[in-house]
Amino acid sequence: MHARRLAILTSGGDAPGMNAAVRAATLVGLSQGYTVLGVERGYQGLIEGEFRTLEAAEVQPITRYGGTILGSTRCADFRESAGRDMARRRLADARIDQLLVIGGNGSLAGADRLGDPTDGAEKPPRVIGLPASIDNDIGLTDSSIGVDTAANTIVEACDKIADTASAHDRAFIVEVMGRDCGYLAMAASVAAGADQVLFREGGSSIDDHIESVVQTIINARNRRSGRRSVLIIKSEGVAPPAYDLKARIDARLTTIGGVVAKTETRVTVLGHVVRGGSPTAADRLMASRLGHAGVRALMAGETRKMVAWNPPRPPDSATRLPEDPRCWLIALADVHVETQRLLDGTSPTVQWRTTVFDTIESALRL
Repeated sequence: MHARRLAILTSGGDAPGMNAAVRAATLVGLSQGYTVLGVERGYQGLIEGEFRTLEAAEVQPITRYGGTILGSTRCADFRESAGRDMARRRLADARIDQLLVIGGNGSLAGADRLGDPTDGAEKPPRVIGLPASIDNDIGLTDSSIGVDTAANTIVEACDKIADTASAHDRAFIVEVMGRDCGYLAMAASVAAGADQVLFREGGSSIDDHIESVVQTIINARNRRSGRRSVLIIKSEGVAPPAYDLKARIDARLTTIGGVVAKTETRVTVLGHVVRGGSPTAADRLMASRLGHAGVRALMAGETRKMVAWNPPRPPDSATRLPEDPRCWLIALADVHVETQRLLDGTSPTVQWRTTVFDTIESALRL
């Protein structure tokens, strides 16, 4: 096995800033005399042996681009032991024993299993993961690649929607991405000055959400002066879908009657717009620093760990990297446990977010 060859793979949902991480990792590797290869199309490309050599000239301009130049796909085959064994065999055949994986929950779980010597018959590579998910749903890292850009995209869209909402005194429901994590909706609601935010972690029922939105509209209509429009940001993880929610809200407004019943409600589903666009300076910088730290960790012989950005509560497995005071190495096993707690609501981080929004809900409606 050649000791100076490493590969970079991007997997799962694309996130603005992935290319910045690829660039930084490539340049650091090349500067240390490594041959750096890119794996095309994520784990599917790894199983099929789709490698290409990355050179400085190719990666120098890619920081400003969204998406990923390496491509990404979902890969059912990789969930099976045979698929992972084939991936290991492809790496061995290409004389690669070090792999940097940039992706979200599923991608990092795959990286952990790929590097597990007890998982299959083939010798595993050393594997380091970088958190990249616009949903900010990865445990033990304060932020992930793409989060800042996604939040800024939502705020920009809401600012434009607010103009037409104000012109017609309308109530707008803006649905944003986030899957099972409401972070994007929460952060954007504060930054955009929304009147209300609906997120799954609060544990409210559908009827509770409807009554809460109706009360927000009533409060706006009762304002004696100033803005009477309403901006509500809804996380996609909140049931029902935005258009169904609008229909139920309209029906409830009708039962109230008067000027409230005449309120025009509109829905905008931002969808995959939130994923795209040129990454912000914050995402470019963080992704570059994570990429640098990730390659340094591989060179130091680390494996089955994630480079976390300012972890809020570092576990016992965490060590601060000497190359960057904001980057920590944390065992992927610990990351998986905390990620599950983020999604099931038992994480202190989620509980704090929920408490904060419960506290300020009445202030948002003023």
